[in-house]
Amino acid sequence: MIKSKQNSEHYFWGENCDSWILLNSENLSIKLETMPPRSKEQLHFHKNAQQFFFILKGKATFTVDGATFEVAGHSGFHITPNKNHLIENRSDIDLEFLVISNPSTNNDRFAVEK
Repeated sequence: MIKSKQNSEHYFWGENCDSWILLNSENLSIKLETMPPRSKEQLHFHKNAQQFFFILKGKATFTVDGATFEVAGHSGFHITPNKNHLIENRSDIDLEFLVISNPSTNNDRFAVEK
C-alpha cells in the first residue's frame, strides 16, 4: 500500500510536534515527524528499540547520554537501546524527519526525570 501524510494516522506530541504513522508493526515502526522552530522533546530512553532518524528538512540537535550532535538535512543518526536521548529543533524553520524504530517503541518509552 502507498503511504503518505494524507492516508496515515496522525497525532501530536511534545511541543506542538506532528507525527504520521507510515508503518507500525511489532518489529518495525516508521514515522514522518515535524517539529516547529525552537521545540524539543523530553529526555527518555527505550529498553528494547533502536532508532534511526533521517533528516529530510532542517537541522536536528540530538542529545545522547549528555553528548550533543548536530545532524543536517539528508543525513541520518542512529541511537541504540538504553541511551538517554532527545531531539530538538534549535532553528527558526520546521524540522522534518523520518524515525525508524526496531522493534516498535510501543510500550517502550521511559521518561528520564531530571
